[in-house]
Amino acid sequence: MSVPAGRVAAGVVAVVPAKDEEERVGATIAALRRIPAVTHVVVVDDGSSDQTATVAEWAGGVDVVRHGHNRGKSAALETGAARAAELAPGAPLLFADADLQASAANLSAVVEPVLAGMADMTIAVLPPQDRPGGGFGIVVRTAREGISRLTGWAPQQPLSGQRCLTREAFDGALPLAAGWGVEVGLTIDVLRGGGRVMEVPCELHHRVTGRDLGAQVHRARQLADVARAVADRSGVPDRVREGGLAGARVVREQTSRLAGQARERGGPTLDQVRRRLRGGWHEL
Repeated sequence: MSVPAGRVAAGVVAVVPAKDEEERVGATIAALRRIPAVTHVVVVDDGSSDQTATVAEWAGGVDVVRHGHNRGKSAALETGAARAAELAPGAPLLFADADLQASAANLSAVVEPVLAGMADMTIAVLPPQDRPGGGFGIVVRTAREGISRLTGWAPQQPLSGQRCLTREAFDGALPLAAGWGVEVGLTIDVLRGGGRVMEVPCELHHRVTGRDLGAQVHRARQLADVARAVADRSGVPDRVREGGLAGARVVREQTSRLAGQARERGGPTLDQVRRRLRGGWHEL
């Protein structure tokens, strides 16, 4: 799976999965185009309800592929990779979230080791974000422990979606894990395929989710998908699911408590929040 000694890839294709990111995707595209090694940028509009695709087209110098309806991040990555194979057969892939804006230019740090043949996949490690927020660490711990148990490697940021990998490493990991388990599944599959995976500190900034009702519902879904990705690769699904579902119960309890508080204030019900979130995605 690794790049032969002495061989250096010429460039990478940046793949940007995007869902309702009209305010940020233009700046992200512009930043990616400033990376010398990026030869093409592919934006996959995953059934957005806003003008994400139009803004991406206005940015120029980008291929835009549209999903007629929301299919999830995993499907968006596969669609983008398929288009990348047409534009630059065999080129490595750079996955970048649409909300990175100007900081996306710093992804050159994760590109360089792959192009130099030092790694088959690199994962960006983000610094503490400017805006406070985030979850309680349940999903991250579940992801890290699952990867460690199955591969012997415990990543610092197992849910980071900002990563660069060789075409061979990506193809060897197909089909990707569904839903929010895509990054965890990709890490496990590349490592099990003999790939060299490296975490690289990278000065990136993106939206930070809070701890309100909507965020907690989202995290419960994310936890279930991560546990499923690990279970599907474990050979002992009951044991893995037991750990993941225990964490999911904690999140559900927190979600129910927040839902009760929201009802008392006349805010949205849990079902209303779920309907709003259905089909939407964003890395937490």
